[in-house]
Amino acid sequence: MKKCWVSLLLTALLLSACGGASAGGSYSASSGSAPAAAYEEAYDGAYDDAYNYGYAGADTSRPEPQTAAGAANGLKPPANVKMIYTASVSLESTEFDAAAAGLDALTAELGGWYEHSSLDNSSRNYRRASFTIRLPAAHFTDFCTRVGDICKVNSISTSSEDISERYYDLEARLATQRTKLERLQDLLAQAKKLEDIITLESAISETELEIENLTGSLRKYDSLVDYATVELSLSEVYQLTQTEEPVIGFGARLASAFRSGTRRFVSGMQDLLLGFARAWAGWLLFAAIVAGIVLLIRRARRRRALARSAGGGADTEKRAKKPPLRRLWRRRGRDEPETDAAAAPPSHQTDGEVEEK
Repeated sequence: MKKCWVSLLLTALLLSACGGASAGGSYSASSGSAPAAAYEEAYDGAYDDAYNYGYAGADTSRPEPQTAAGAANGLKPPANVKMIYTASVSLESTEFDAAAAGLDALTAELGGWYEHSSLDNSSRNYRRASFTIRLPAAHFTDFCTRVGDICKVNSISTSSEDISERYYDLEARLATQRTKLERLQDLLAQAKKLEDIITLESAISETELEIENLTGSLRKYDSLVDYATVELSLSEVYQLTQTEEPVIGFGARLASAFRSGTRRFVSGMQDLLLGFARAWAGWLLFAAIVAGIVLLIRRARRRRALARSAGGGADTEKRAKKPPLRRLWRRRGRDEPETDAAAAPPSHQTDGEVEEK
């Protein structure tokens, strides 16, 4: 009687499910458990029906998905194509606050919001902000076009990704898991053995967890498809970057070189002055140290000069008290020749003449 009941149950499950290959993750049970074996047969026949159902609502003969350039030009893909649009925009402005307010107004007008924002105020006293903006995919092109009216666009890049295959595959797998869950619950209601009940409850828990994971993945894809993502950076500058026109001829190139050199020189001088202004405390300390060293050197020189002047006065007094040696020789020279001349005979007189005198 038991074998007859199992045969009838298997026959009913096989008639209600189409045969096909499993999508993976089939549960293996012992061959002696009739509900577990029926569960395997039920799961094997559920995937093809669900997979075909997932693609039944989609036009499999859809055209090739458009590129990001086409999206930026306003071309829209068919409704059944699942596209994710992203953009990266670099902006600059001399009026940072007004530009930020303009971006806020544009984002709110198009139904978007800031998913992430940051402000950096440490780069040469110029501010830089980064934003991650989410806005409806229908207004993606409008935003990329109108953002140039608020700030100067330095660069902009857009991209699109077709996730239709992955999306519909997830839908099919989700439908498979839901069908599998229904059949497992039916088997659990009919099971009587404790072993079969435990096996079926474990399989139901795994199926419910897989359903939650697939549902979360689909929700994430829905969010990315319905709302585009724009990575935007806004920089505050003293002067907008000049877009140089193509130059022809040596004179034009020379003029362009002079203009570029002038801008760089002015910018360099400004940076230099700003550097001095930022380091004023250090420069003040350096000037105080140099001034102290100069004062010490001057005081040392003055002391040496005073010491020399004091020593020179004492020598002068000694010299005044003691006549110079040159004067003594002069006086001696004036006195000695007379005595010597009177005592010494002339050289031209003879000894006899001297005796006669």
